[in-house]
Amino acid sequence: MSVHSLSPAFPTAAARMNRIDQRFAELKAAGRTGLIPFVTAGDPRADIESNLAVLRALVDAGADLVELGMPFSDPMADGPAIQRASERALARRVGLTRVLEIVRAFRAGDARTPLVLMGYLNPIEIRGVAGFADEAAAAGVDGLLLVDAPQDDEALLALLQDRRLHLIRLVAPTTGPERMRALARRAGGFLYFVSMAGTTGAARVDAGAIEAQVVALRHMAPVPVAVGFGIKDAESARAVAHCADAVVIGSALVDHLARAADAAEAAQLAAQFIAPIRTALDARQAA
Repeated sequence: MSVHSLSPAFPTAAARMNRIDQRFAELKAAGRTGLIPFVTAGDPRADIESNLAVLRALVDAGADLVELGMPFSDPMADGPAIQRASERALARRVGLTRVLEIVRAFRAGDARTPLVLMGYLNPIEIRGVAGFADEAAAAGVDGLLLVDAPQDDEALLALLQDRRLHLIRLVAPTTGPERMRALARRAGGFLYFVSMAGTTGAARVDAGAIEAQVVALRHMAPVPVAVGFGIKDAESARAVAHCADAVVIGSALVDHLARAADAAEAAQLAAQFIAPIRTALDARQAA
C-alpha cells in the first residue's frame, strides 16, 4: 500500500517507500506522536548481543524509530554525554564495521522498526561513500542523519535515494525562512528540528518558544517533523508533542545507560527510561 493513500500529507521524497515512511503513515493514521530514542553503538558495551538487547528493549518499551549513533572522535554537535559514549565505544574498537554488524543482527529479528544511523561524514568518506551506502542498505538501514553533510549535496542525495535510503535533514531555530522552505522541499523520511542552538543535552527545551516554527515547518514540509535536543524526560517530551510529529531523546538516555554493569541491566535501564515517555505521549493523545 502506498504511503500516499494512508497519509496524503506525507509523500515520500524517495522513489519507493521505506520503513520510515510506513511507520509515520501508521502513526498519523493512529493519531500518535512518534518516539525516537538515540543510543550510541558500542555503548555501554561493545558486543553485538548487548547492543541488540538495548535496541530490542527500546522497541518493546514503545520506540517507533531508533537512531543509532556511529562513534566518532570529534562529534562537534554533541554534548558531553554523547561525546563520552563515543569515546567509550571507540576505546572498545567499535567502528562502522561493528555498527553494520549490529544493524544486520537487529534486522534479522525485526523487519519493521525503522533504523537511522546518525553521525559524521569523515568515517564514511574514509570507507567510501558509495560502498558504505551499499552496505547500509543491505544491512537494513533506512536513513542517514549526517550532521556535517552539506544540505545541498545533490550527489549524496541521489546516491542514497538510489538505495532507498533517506537523507534526514536538520533545521534549526536560526534557519531563515527561504532556507527552511528549500530544505523542506527536499526532505525525505522526516525533518529533524533542532530545538535550540548549541550541542545535544545542553539544556531543557522551551516548547513554547519553538512552537510557531515547528508548526510553520510542518505546513511547508512534505514529510513529518521530529523535534530533538533538550528533551530529557516524559514532561519535556509531552510538552513538545503538541506541535511535533515525533520527539527525539538522546543525551539523557545515553547518560542513563552508562551506569549499566552488563547487557541485562542495560536493557532494563533502556526500557525503564523509555516506557514512561511512551505513556506520557499516549496519554496526551488520549486527552
